[in-house]
Amino acid sequence: MKKEIADILIIGAGPSGMVSASYLHSQGIRVMVVEKATFPRFNIGESLLPQCMDNLEEAGLLDAVKKAGFQKKFGARFVKQNQVGEFDFSRKFGSGWDWTWQVPRADFDMVLAEEVKRKGVDMKFNTEVIKVEFNRSSSVTTIRTAEGVTSEIHSGFIIDASGFGRVLARQLNLEAKPQIAAHSSIFTHIKETHRPKGKEGELITFEVLDTGVWFWYFPFSNGNSSLGFVAPNIWFDDFSEDTGLAMKEMISKLDFYEDRFDNYPFLFKPQKIANISKNVTQLYGKGFVLTGNSAEFLDPVFSSGVSFATASGLLAAKLAVKQIRNEEVDWQDAYVDHLQRGIDVFSTYVKEWYSGNLQKIIFHPSPRPEIKAQICAVLAGYVWDETNPFVKKHAHIVKNFARIIEMEENQIKV
Repeated sequence: MKKEIADILIIGAGPSGMVSASYLHSQGIRVMVVEKATFPRFNIGESLLPQCMDNLEEAGLLDAVKKAGFQKKFGARFVKQNQVGEFDFSRKFGSGWDWTWQVPRADFDMVLAEEVKRKGVDMKFNTEVIKVEFNRSSSVTTIRTAEGVTSEIHSGFIIDASGFGRVLARQLNLEAKPQIAAHSSIFTHIKETHRPKGKEGELITFEVLDTGVWFWYFPFSNGNSSLGFVAPNIWFDDFSEDTGLAMKEMISKLDFYEDRFDNYPFLFKPQKIANISKNVTQLYGKGFVLTGNSAEFLDPVFSSGVSFATASGLLAAKLAVKQIRNEEVDWQDAYVDHLQRGIDVFSTYVKEWYSGNLQKIIFHPSPRPEIKAQICAVLAGYVWDETNPFVKKHAHIVKNFARIIEMEENQIKV
């Protein structure tokens, strides 16, 4: 059996894996990437956050993405019947990027992969990880190509960036109960031949049908748009089993986007993902670390997936370099605890979205500018900035402001 050697093996060529690979290569690390799929391939997570721009830049990938011409994203809008809450990233609290992109993931991931390959990283597509065996100082990973040819990769460390493939999480029995309640999602793309010009054809929008049920609209620069619904699992029981029919039935319930998408055929049969939230019992072990969705996925409502994927991929790579060079690394403090602080913030906002508390703040008719700016910074992905009260006090501040709004509403009624 053929044997290959790498300092670090990366499983998965999505954004997390590519950020890791690009950074490691820049540090002179002999890195190898194994990806089960053939690119380009479809994936969800099409709306980025400004915070991930820092990660792409440090990994040396930002310029390649800029050249791709993706639709720029300057903020986001939430609508519910006649209520509108709109956020402009340029008016957020604190410093940082005030724009990012909304992207067809097949194209975005391909841009990253091609740039990493151009840099000289060894990339193996259409290749599946069959087994991973760890020993004292290294690991042996058995891989198999689509043609059935097996070989071994001997590496000193593994970064699992396999996303929803969750290679090590499944092999090592690391799956855990998700932090977020069971939700499902259904989505597709359309080609908008008569898309409105200006904001209506550029701004991502979330339409709330009910407190726990919402729809997304992401327009892309190529004329296609992503449409999707997220709701508790039981909500989907009221619609047809066929996903194409079900998607049409759900679209008919839209208020803000009434009739807009009726005449557009779906570019692919709507896909449904049940129980979209994921979690693990541990993020690292002897000889490996989990990044991106292979570690945890909360919920698509605030588009945190790619932001956390790139943040964890970059941090894992930095720490892995130290470990390969025999420097002492405290993975619990430097990786797990750091990431968990950001995850906890977003987890609070996702939970309070579905509780209705955050929606009360977002849809307040006369929001206080400083409060809106602080929430906007969270929605931009700057969830480690503890100078922001809505980050530092996230555990209770959303609930407290929701109660104040309730009290104001009750006083008006009286």
